[in-house]
Amino acid sequence: MDSAIARIRRFNRAVTQEAGALEQSYLGRGRPLGVARVLCAIAPEGTELAALRAALGLDSGLLSRTLRGLEDEGLVTLAADPDDARRRRAALTPEGLAEVAAYDALSDARAGAILRGLGRDGAAMLDAMDRIAVVLGRARISVARIDPADPRATAARGHYYAELSGRFGTVFAPGPDTPAVLDDLRPPRGSFLIAACDGLDIGCVGLRPDGTTPDGAPQGEVKRLWVAGAARGLGLARRLMAAIEDEARLLGMAALRLDTNATLTEALALYRSSGWHDIARYNDNPHAQHWFAKALAP
Repeated sequence: MDSAIARIRRFNRAVTQEAGALEQSYLGRGRPLGVARVLCAIAPEGTELAALRAALGLDSGLLSRTLRGLEDEGLVTLAADPDDARRRRAALTPEGLAEVAAYDALSDARAGAILRGLGRDGAAMLDAMDRIAVVLGRARISVARIDPADPRATAARGHYYAELSGRFGTVFAPGPDTPAVLDDLRPPRGSFLIAACDGLDIGCVGLRPDGTTPDGAPQGEVKRLWVAGAARGLGLARRLMAAIEDEARLLGMAALRLDTNATLTEALALYRSSGWHDIARYNDNPHAQHWFAKALAP
């Protein structure tokens, strides 16, 4: 049986071959992959060089040489950041924007060809690709507040509903996202967070107001905790819960409540290991079988 190292090296060879990383002229545009990657990493509105270095994992010398070459081609301009003259920004020229669009079209075509070649194995392969990308990119997972009406937030909640439908064996269909429902998930009443890794949304959690505690302090309810299959086992659910507790503190909430189903054993374990305690039923949710509360330290 092959060693783990040999298997990883074989995988690396397969990916670099299929991605075109070995081509001197990546996708036939006259530049190696590394240079093309720098060009395509520059946002249309421009990108600060420190952020570009961090995103690509490049040292400053290599990035500077690459950007000078792209500047000589007329694809990039370099200038001081208008908000901080100590920082420099790279921006795409009209020619640079057109070149990035050409790379995108060619990359889409190559990815489409790979998918067609996979046939019925395509879905399983995509799931495996997502898992590998998230595990390797775990240091780049971000958690940020997002408006609950944003299409990304809506899609994340849709993944949550689909997940519960599969786990419960019946359609999980909460009420519609009315303006009042969405208002409860945005400041100053509540919050909605989304986790992402390199452009892939992999988790979410919401917070809405939930009356007051027995002594009259504001409290909230945690809703819609979801982690994509590709991101499980990385501690993301715990990170999302810690982040939503921070959001609750910012909104002046002194305590939180939530409900869950006995089928969700991993959620039960998470809550009980992170300071939540069982309480009596507090709502009429037909899917709920366990109820929890947690006091928030200032």
